[in-house]
Amino acid sequence: MAWNTEETRRRLKEAAVREFAATGLSGTRIESIAARAGINKERIYNYFGSKEKLFSLVLADELARIAAAVPLEMITSAGIGEFAGACFDYHVQHPELVRLLHWEALEFTERRVPDEDVRREHYQQKVAALAAAQRSGTLAAEPAAADAVFMILALCAWWVAVPQVARMIAGTPHPGAPEMAARRAAVALAAERMVVAPSPR
Repeated sequence: MAWNTEETRRRLKEAAVREFAATGLSGTRIESIAARAGINKERIYNYFGSKEKLFSLVLADELARIAAAVPLEMITSAGIGEFAGACFDYHVQHPELVRLLHWEALEFTERRVPDEDVRREHYQQKVAALAAAQRSGTLAAEPAAADAVFMILALCAWWVAVPQVARMIAGTPHPGAPEMAARRAAVALAAERMVVAPSPR
């Protein structure tokens, strides 16, 4: 029977996401990824070259997924509040992305990430979209577009990024649907208040 290369790659990347999210780049072992996927570890080297390249690839894939799930067009079509709310929803459903970014920060604090130029372009598209909305008057001119993008992304992710802090502040160790809906609404409201231009009186 022919070996299904694409299926093998998919299984290895899914296993890598979980392993890297749990233990980071330095803490993850190739053997652990292979064991989780049920595939010989040599195929990781054959397909991806190294653990570092695999980490960069799975993080790039996860960033592409959120970009597809929460497109930039939402900033103008649905409003900045709904864009922030949709980002919040995505992080709640896919907490691995925030964890991967945290591990990346620890590994690459003082050096460039492997695909930094591509990633920079990804984020600059968000900045440009928000800046265009500022120029059109849809959004307030301040804060600056880059600052606003960074703060909105932080708003969307921080509940998931530091659940222990959320537990201590909100007093809800196991938040249910009502609590999560309230958090989403608060994120959307904060994003709107941060950048939506006030209505003329």
